[in-house]
Amino acid sequence: MAKKKPKTKQSSKKVDRKPYQVFVCHATADKWIARTLCEKIEGTGATTFRDDRDISGGDDIPDEIRRQIKLSKEIVVVLTPESIARQWVMLEVGAAWGWSRRVRIIILMCHVSVDPIPDMIKNKKAILLNEIDTYLSDLTLRVRGYHG
Repeated sequence: MAKKKPKTKQSSKKVDRKPYQVFVCHATADKWIARTLCEKIEGTGATTFRDDRDISGGDDIPDEIRRQIKLSKEIVVVLTPESIARQWVMLEVGAAWGWSRRVRIIILMCHVSVDPIPDMIKNKKAILLNEIDTYLSDLTLRVRGYHG
């Protein structure tokens, strides 16, 4: 009679992988839009970084923003009449632009025209806020295909 092989347990050890992170760049006045956008993005399986939520008291803000942009796969720039002229928003865009080979830059337009978009990102295909579902569908595919 042949001996039965003992059953071996499958390893339940989870493989650590970096999350597909999306950095959400916005003006303070657009916090509601940013918060809602983060909820929608997180529904795709991605994680989000939002400075007003994720930077703690005492943290070095510029260092943390640079670090988070480097960790992100995408940056969504919420362009509104409030954010278009904000220095911090343009600083974050500039930091992402410097990493543009690794960081996808998404321009999300809300009540602004193409004319005031800064030259460094004017060549990016912008998405209107009313077309956010298309972006979320595309993002879902990127997240599913990401192997961190």
